[in-house]
Amino acid sequence: MNPVLEADIRQYAGSEVLYPKRYKVRPRVYFIIIKTEAATMEDFKEKKALHTIPTVTPKAQAPALVKLNEIRPGWYEGMIDFKRVLLVPGTGKFQYRDTQFIAYVKAESGMDCYNRIVEHLRERVDDRSQFPSAKGKNFKFRYLGAAK
Repeated sequence: MNPVLEADIRQYAGSEVLYPKRYKVRPRVYFIIIKTEAATMEDFKEKKALHTIPTVTPKAQAPALVKLNEIRPGWYEGMIDFKRVLLVPGTGKFQYRDTQFIAYVKAESGMDCYNRIVEHLRERVDDRSQFPSAKGKNFKFRYLGAAK
């Protein structure tokens, strides 16, 4: 035990960090400090004082999926980021390039907007191009209003 180790342990004990802290004593020998809210060792062993980490529930993700499938006929602005296969002129080889495509689409829902954009692109780009999922972060849409 030295003053540097003591200061580090005191800092760890005073912080709000809950993960275990490991100190190397010698090769393949470690000293581990575990923070817990358990009153006794028996409570700790029986896991009575578990610190629960709040997790994201599937309900938090549901509104985006509901919004994607919500039937709302009209005009949509759809933006898709996809991997497009392009020929490199100097080498004659092909490579994937990140490409952004934005279109105004008359559709029934966000999902219909995605399907129409992908259908349009499949007819115009190399078959090896890769399109993201409609549920992912690489597809965004915005409802512009009802069709007139």
